[in-house]
Amino acid sequence: MSIRKRWLTGAFVLAGLPLAISQAYAAEPEPQHKDIPAAEIKYQAGGSPLGDVEMYQDINPKAPAMSKAEFDQARKIYFQRCAGCHGVLRKGATGKPLTPEKTLPNGTDYLKVFIKYGSPAGMPNWGTSGELTDAEVDLMARYIQQTPPQPPEFGMAQMKETWNVIIPPEKRPTKKMNDYNITNIFSTTLRDTGEVALIDGDTKKIINVVKTGYAVHISRTSASGRYLFVIGRDAKINMIDLWMEKPDNVAEIRIGLEARSVDTSKYKGYEDKLAIAGAYWPPQYVIMNGDTLEPLKIMATRGMTVGDQEYHPEPRVASIVASHFKPEFVVNVKETGKTLMVDYSDINAISVKEIPVAKFLHDGGFDSTKRYFMVAANQSNQIGAIDVKEGKLAGLIDVGKIPHPGRGANFVHPKYGPVWATGHLGDDSIAMIGTDPVKHKQYAWKMVDTLKSQGGGSLFIKTHPKSKHLYVDNPLNPDPKVSQSVAVYDISNLQAGYKVLPIAEWAGLKDDGAKRVVQPEYNKAGDEVWISVWSAKDKESAIVVVDDKTLELKNVIKDPRIITPTGHFNVYNTQHDVY
Repeated sequence: MSIRKRWLTGAFVLAGLPLAISQAYAAEPEPQHKDIPAAEIKYQAGGSPLGDVEMYQDINPKAPAMSKAEFDQARKIYFQRCAGCHGVLRKGATGKPLTPEKTLPNGTDYLKVFIKYGSPAGMPNWGTSGELTDAEVDLMARYIQQTPPQPPEFGMAQMKETWNVIIPPEKRPTKKMNDYNITNIFSTTLRDTGEVALIDGDTKKIINVVKTGYAVHISRTSASGRYLFVIGRDAKINMIDLWMEKPDNVAEIRIGLEARSVDTSKYKGYEDKLAIAGAYWPPQYVIMNGDTLEPLKIMATRGMTVGDQEYHPEPRVASIVASHFKPEFVVNVKETGKTLMVDYSDINAISVKEIPVAKFLHDGGFDSTKRYFMVAANQSNQIGAIDVKEGKLAGLIDVGKIPHPGRGANFVHPKYGPVWATGHLGDDSIAMIGTDPVKHKQYAWKMVDTLKSQGGGSLFIKTHPKSKHLYVDNPLNPDPKVSQSVAVYDISNLQAGYKVLPIAEWAGLKDDGAKRVVQPEYNKAGDEVWISVWSAKDKESAIVVVDDKTLELKNVIKDPRIITPTGHFNVYNTQHDVY
């Protein structure tokens, strides 16, 4: 009697084939993921801090037996490997739902096959790749048949328990107390140590290594340029005063259990008054006092999705930026596919305007005029252009597979005028979108041109108003030659192709670490580009500085404290949205 096999589309639950075929398939050690590139699998399978959060085990009599120890072990694996695709509550995100009504009918043996061997449609082969042992595969097959545990909520009381004003505003310096050129300081994420390194862009020396949350995702500068705000994946925010003799933390808070985004008010008259952060869990964003991080208002994001209008219980907050045209924050919500225009002019009567865009919103940046926010709907393979002045969707543009622009790159195309560009995780294209609806109306909100890059797995693309070059990284590409280098284009002659800079080789690291090259970032003057060479926690890493005029090596910054460097943010460029 045949047992039907259900194929996954990026998940575990599929349509049917006989068990004999699944057994034959099991003999293949490395299935070909034809539709899902290795770079996307790496990206989507990123870990979550929720694996360390205590959750209640609800015993389901229909599910296979699990001890509490087994349940807790499986829960940690799930949040390390699976939650990014399938969601905290297993109700589906970029991957399919893994709730008991979907998984119980399949049975443990059936599910073990797919967890171990994967599927051609994109399910990673967790067992044959060596990521999970046979015992762990069995554990996970039983776990996904259990009732999904829900992490605790994180409200005002919990936030205030974590809120710490280390140095009150009245005790902070009244003028800059150091000789650093703070506009050219770089904030570099030291991912696995829970720190950021503040590096002097002029001398290339570390000013201070500041304790933060785990795996800082982004650093943002206040409108005045005095304060630096960083947020870790564990939802901890640190506020750093750059005027201090040695810049360091002056306030901190956790706004949830997992997060990615933070920014401060930029509109005239509101500079430095408020801060905002968005959480992955709970699904909410929080508005805080800009001087102390005191939480003032919590707003939920749970609601209906664009298009199919279905309720989603955990829409994660992705990127947040502050409008320069109105007292508004631009909040982009992944699963619902909506951009929220949050009016903060009256903190006691906040108004929110929803702009439907597309699933699943992620990162993005302003065009050169800062009027249009270009946001990647990465699983829809689209870019939404949000008119922050008018509060509406100006355009929705089809691009390549899984756009991941970082902030993107603005430059003047020789033919199409002002454009904004993005690279992609899922293919080797670079898309250029026209952004001038006045002088180049015929090209506005259209993909006017594409370039071929080194390959997929790109996370960041960068240029500068004073540069003639465009830099593209590929840190998630499976080919080390690609992941350990950057491609550089001449903006005046884009079709001539790219020059490859061997950044990892230039770093001269002494061991065999991964040496992933990530996030080109210009200095304030626009004549240097800083690039992280990111290896494991127990391996040597570095920062390579490239002379943008000659495209030659200028400096290598090495220090035992530079451990797993990833993103870095120049204070001036971040303050003024220069990219």
